Amino acid sequence: MDNAVSIHPVIDRGTPREDSGFRGGTLACKCSQDPVQVRVDAQVAHNHACGCTKCWKPEGALFSMVAVVPREKVSVTANENKLDTIDSGAVIQRHACRDCGVHMYGRIENRDHPFYGLDFIHPELFREEGWAPPEFAAFVSSIIESGTPPEQMDDVRSDLRRRGLEPYDCLSPPLMDVIATHTAKASGALRA
Repeated sequence: MDNAVSIHPVIDRGTPREDSGFRGGTLACKCSQDPVQVRVDAQVAHNHACGCTKCWKPEGALFSMVAVVPREKVSVTANENKLDTIDSGAVIQRHACRDCGVHMYGRIENRDHPFYGLDFIHPELFREEGWAPPEFAAFVSSIIESGTPPEQMDDVRSDLRRRGLEPYDCLSPPLMDVIATHTAKASGALRA
């Protein structure tokens, strides 16, 4: 694999250290003036490298970094007027700064979705340190849809594993179990 290719700038520099006392902070977009600011009053969960084609990725990165936090712990505190919804028909309503393009948070409005109540954020946008590091890589094959040559995929997966991020072509097994459990309860196959 070409060493000039970036998995993600934060991951390339080495996994950040989690601070057990971290209880959130402020996300800021990349605008040098009047940045959009989003307050998150929680530690992140299920942080992962995501290869899907919908998530915002830093310039040159193959993967985004995405985590979830409780919806009620997320609030826009500055320059909300600069936010636009990307693809209003998508399951995750991604709210991005219209000036710099950075996705500030993604929200699921469908109350029947297994992840309803969780907002998706990019933790590297925190101004503070101490958020939980990425745990796995999801939708790895999707980077082919963004232009990565298929013959590089073995090297990409090896590199992710070397960094301690197990690669999956969907979500991690625990998250897939959450989806399947929600579906089984909704259908009556499992009792609530």
